Amino acid sequence: RCSCRRLGGGLVQAGGSLRLSCTASRRSFRHYSVGWFRHTPGKEREFVAAQGGSGATAAYADSVKARFIVSRDNAKNMAYLQMNSLKPEDTAVYYCAAQGIPGSYSNPTKWGYWGTGTQVTVSS
Repeated sequence: RCSCRRLGGGLVQAGGSLRLSCTASRRSFRHYSVGWFRHTPGKEREFVAAQGGSGATAAYADSVKARFIVSRDNAKNMAYLQMNSLKPEDTAVYYCAAQGIPGSYSNPTKWGYWGTGTQVTVSS
């Protein structure tokens, strides 16, 4: 099962940084892509970033490119989302997801395993 944790407090000032972590107890974690999504009330769940199982491939939404960085440590069954230069618009509940072969990074329905989500609030 995938779980997500936010390292640090839930509130951060605009321009600050925050790191989210996602853990999974399943075997063969290295064969699973990890995706990051976020959701705010009144909006569709939004793709943020994703990384292939080996860590060699990564993708980012245009809205977070150059600010967010994905990484993973397969030996620890851990994946990370480093969020830098945070903006109030980044405020959302963030989720990690895992799937062996998602087919589409950006489509939430292609991801089979989801974390419970963690609140990120960016103040101005």
